[in-house]
Amino acid sequence: MDPGRPAFTVDLLERYAAKGRGVISCMSAGNDVILLGTSKGWVTRYDFGMGDSIDYDLSVGRPGEQSIHRIFVDPGGSHCITTIVGAAGADTFYMHAKWSKPRILPRLKGLVVNTVAWNRQHITEASTKEVILGTDNGQLFELAVDEKEKKEKYVKFLFELAELPEAFMDLQMETTSVLNGMRFYVMAVTPTRLYSFTGIGSLETVFSTYLERAVHFMELPGDIPNSELHFYIKQRRAMHFAWLSGAGIYHGELNFGSQHSSSNGDENFVENKALLDYSKLTENSGSVKPSSLAVSEFHFLLLIGNKVKVVNRINEQIVEELQFDQTAEAIPRGILGLCSDATAGLFYAYDQNSIFQVSVNDEGRDMWKVYLDMKEYTASLAHCRDSLQRDQVYLAQAEGALASRDYLRAASFYAKINYILSFEEIALKFISANEQDALRTFLLRKLDNLTKDDKCQITMISTWATELYLDKINRLLLDDDIVSDGHSTDYQSIIKEFRAFLSDCKDVLDEVTTMKLLESYGRVEELVFFAGLKEQYEIVVHHYIQQGEAKKALEVLQKPGVPADLQYKFAPELIMLDAYETVESWMITSNLNPRKLIPAMMRYSGEPHAKNETHEVIKYLEYCVHRLHNEDPGVHNLLLSLYAKQEDDSALLRFLQCKFGKGLENGPDFFYDPKYALRLCLKEKRMRACVHIYSMMAMHEEAVALALQVDTELAMAEADKVEDDEDLRKKLWLMIAKHVIELEKGTKRENIRKAIAFLKETDGLLKIEDILPFFPDFALIDDFKEAICSSLEDYNKQIDQLKQEMNDATHGADNIRKDINALAQRYAIIDRDEDCGVCKRKILTVGRDYLMASSYTSVAQMAPFYVFPCGHGFHAQCLIAHVTRCTDEAQAEYILDLQKQITLLGGETRRESNGSFAEDSISSITPADKLRTQLDDAIAGECPFCGELMIREISLPFISSEEAQQVSSWEIRPHNLGGQRSFSLPA
Repeated sequence: MDPGRPAFTVDLLERYAAKGRGVISCMSAGNDVILLGTSKGWVTRYDFGMGDSIDYDLSVGRPGEQSIHRIFVDPGGSHCITTIVGAAGADTFYMHAKWSKPRILPRLKGLVVNTVAWNRQHITEASTKEVILGTDNGQLFELAVDEKEKKEKYVKFLFELAELPEAFMDLQMETTSVLNGMRFYVMAVTPTRLYSFTGIGSLETVFSTYLERAVHFMELPGDIPNSELHFYIKQRRAMHFAWLSGAGIYHGELNFGSQHSSSNGDENFVENKALLDYSKLTENSGSVKPSSLAVSEFHFLLLIGNKVKVVNRINEQIVEELQFDQTAEAIPRGILGLCSDATAGLFYAYDQNSIFQVSVNDEGRDMWKVYLDMKEYTASLAHCRDSLQRDQVYLAQAEGALASRDYLRAASFYAKINYILSFEEIALKFISANEQDALRTFLLRKLDNLTKDDKCQITMISTWATELYLDKINRLLLDDDIVSDGHSTDYQSIIKEFRAFLSDCKDVLDEVTTMKLLESYGRVEELVFFAGLKEQYEIVVHHYIQQGEAKKALEVLQKPGVPADLQYKFAPELIMLDAYETVESWMITSNLNPRKLIPAMMRYSGEPHAKNETHEVIKYLEYCVHRLHNEDPGVHNLLLSLYAKQEDDSALLRFLQCKFGKGLENGPDFFYDPKYALRLCLKEKRMRACVHIYSMMAMHEEAVALALQVDTELAMAEADKVEDDEDLRKKLWLMIAKHVIELEKGTKRENIRKAIAFLKETDGLLKIEDILPFFPDFALIDDFKEAICSSLEDYNKQIDQLKQEMNDATHGADNIRKDINALAQRYAIIDRDEDCGVCKRKILTVGRDYLMASSYTSVAQMAPFYVFPCGHGFHAQCLIAHVTRCTDEAQAEYILDLQKQITLLGGETRRESNGSFAEDSISSITPADKLRTQLDDAIAGECPFCGELMIREISLPFISSEEAQQVSSWEIRPHNLGGQRSFSLPA
C-alpha cells in the first residue's frame, strides 16, 4: 500500500438524505444499512447492499411537530428501535427489515429512550434476544422482540439510578459463556459517570443483585454536550472501549476472559486504562471538547466543529484532520454526529442534509513506529509488516542495550538484523569493544537466524564460533582463580556449551578444519567428541585404547553405524587390554565373523595365563560353536588347539565327541581338520584324543594299537566299535589278546588262566586255537586242557545243530512235494444254471460260438471257463475280453499276444479235465502249457469282480471315449420356430 496515502478518507455518500422531510436529527448503521431520523418524524432506511431505500412516517396520527430523538440498528441491520418525541410525549417503535411499517411498543410509552445495547453474540435475524434500553430518567429496561410475533415478547424493568439520578446516555453489552450459564458485562454512561455491571444468569438476575450491593462506577465530572460510550468490535467481540466524558476520553482494554465469580471487584474487566486530556487536541493552551466520538482499532475519531480529528489512541497524537464537503446551508450547524458500522468496518458522519462515509485504509501500517517511539518493542514487532521494519526495531533494542553496556543482550538483537547493518559492521562493534563473549553470542544467534540455503555463510560463522569457544576455554584455563586440582564452574559450563554447539553444528562444520583447530588448541577430548559426532570412530577408539579405557572403546564399536572392520582392526589391542569386556562385547555383537578375530585370539592365547583364570578366548569360541552353530573350520581348529593345551583333557574329549553337523542334510559330523587335530594331539601327547580321532577316521588298527599303550579297556572298547567287518574285528581282538598275553608276567599257569578269562570277554569271537600261537612252544597242553575240551564241545554242538537243520530241510521238501501233488487233484463244483459273470449266459453252454480254435480243449462241446474261489465264474473268452478292456494298454497287448501264440501252436490238448482253475498247478512243460500258464496268471490271478481290477474302475468315467458319439445323439438342440404360428388361447 502507498505509505503516503491517508489512513482515513472521506467520501460523500448521500447529499440530500432527508429527502426534504426536515433535517437529519440522528443516524445509526449496521451491515451496510443506514437508518436516519428527521426533525419531522420520518425514518429513512438505506440498504446499500440491496441498493434501495424505504421511508417510514412515524408522525402519522400524532398532533404537533414530531422529531426522531434517537434511532438504533443492530449489527446485522435487521432490527431497529427508534424514539419519536413531540407535543404528545414520547413513543418508541420497533421495525424489522422485512416489515412494511413499524410497530409501536406500548409498554414504553412516555419513556424517552436515549441508548440501546444489543446482544451481539446471540442476536439473530428473527429475534433480538436480550436488548437493554437506557432512558432519559435513569432507568434500564430489558426488551425482547420476535419478528414472527409482530410485537414485543416482554419488557422488564432492570435498574434505576437512585444515588445520582441522571439520564443514561449510552450503553454497551457483552456476553461470554461459562460453565454454569452466561455471564453478562454491561457498561453504561451518564454525563458524569461510567457504570459497570456483571453477573451470571439472566439480565434480571444480574441486576437484582445490585439491590444488595453497590454499583461499581468511575466518575469524571465535567460538562459534555453528548456523553458517548463506544466499543471497538473485532470478529463480534469487543476489544477496547472509549468514553467521551467531560474530563477527557477515558479508554482501556477489555478482557472478558479473566473474570471470576467473586462478588468483590468482578466489575473490573477493564485493563490498561488511560485518560486522553482534551488539551492535547489543540495547539494553544485551551481545550475543545468533541461533540461526538467513533473508535477504530488504533484511533479515535473526534468530531470538533466541522472537522474530525483522528487521534492515535496509543501515543495520543493527532494523525489526520478530516474535512467534509458540506452544503452552504449545512455549514452553520456543522457536522452533527458520527456513527460506526462494526460489521462493514466503516464510519459515517452526517450533517442536517448529507451523509459522509469515512473509510479506513490500513490504519495500522505505522503502528510499529508508534510503539517503537514509545520503546514498546514487543508490540512494535507484532505490528511490523516487513523485514526492514523489524530490523529498525531490533537496531533500536541493540543500541539501547549497547548504550547500557549489556553486550550479550545487544548481541542477541544485532543477530536478528538482516538488512540495515552488515554482518561485518556488527562484528567490528564487538571486536573494537574487545567483547569476545558478546561476539560469540552474536555469531551463535546469527546462526539461528540463517536459513539452510546459506550453507557457505553458516560454515564460516560456525568455524569462527568454534575458534572463539576454544579461545574462551584457554582463557579460563589461564585464569589465576582456577585451582590446580580441578576446574571452575565457568570452565565446566563452557565445555558443556561447546560440546552442545559441536553437536548442533556437526553437519555444517568442515570436518578437516574443525579437527585441525581442536588439535592446535590441544583439546583432545573435544577432538574425540567431535570425531564421534562425525562418525570417525577409528579416531575415537584409538584414543580410548591409548587411555586404557577399553570399555569406552567397546561402547563406541557397539554403536549401530560402526563398521565391523573396526572391530577386527582393534580386536588384538582390546583383548590384550581387557579380555573379559572385549569377549563380552563380541558375544553381544551380531554381525561379527569369528574367523576374522582369530589373529587377535591367537595373540591372546599366546600369553601365559593363571591356572584358575577363565580363558576368555575359549569362552568366546564355545559361544560361537555351541550357540551360534559356527561351521568355520578355522574356528573349530583354534578351539581344539586351545583344548589340547589344557592339562585336563576332558574338555578336549567332549569336543571331539560332539557331532556339530548333526541334523544337517549330508552334513559332516565335525568341522575341524582331523589330520590337524591328530597331529596336534600327538604333539601335545593327548593319547585318548588321538585314539578317538583314529577311530573317527576309520583307522581302527592304529586306534587299537595306540589305545593298548594307554589302557587295555580303551582298546577293547575301540575294537567293539567295528561291527560290519567281522574279520577286522577279530583281527583287532587278536591284537588285544596278544598284548594281554605278552603283558602278563606272572607264572605260566596264571598267564594261561588270564588268557582263558580274556577269551570269555570276546563273546565267542576268539577261540582257544586263535590265541595258542601267542604262547611259547614249550607250553604244556595240560594247561589248556579245560579250554580245549570246552572248544571241542562247542564244535560238537554246532555239528549236531547242522544235522538237525538238514533233517528239517528234507522234511520240508517232502511236504512241498505232497502239496504239489494234491494241488493237481483240486476241483470245484458249479451249478448247471451258473451264469457267466460277463455275458450272463450259462457257463455250461454247449455251442460253437464259445470255442477257441486250438486254444483250449473243450469237453463235450462245452466252452472253456474259469471258476474262482469266491464263486464267480466266467467263460474264458469273456474273461479275456473283460480283463483286456479294463486293464492298461500294455497289459492288454501282453494278454492278446499270449492268446495269439497259443492259437498258433494249435492241436495240443491241455489236459483231460472239464475246465481250468485259477490255482491250477503246472503239470506239463510243453511250450503250449507254459503259454497257458502265463495267460492264466495274466487274466486269472484274481477275480476281476473282487480284486484290484474292480477297485481301479472307480476312477474311470461312466461314459468312455468310444461312447461319445452316442452321448451326443441325446443332446437337445433348439429348433427354428420362426415358421410356426402362435395362437392365443381363449380365457
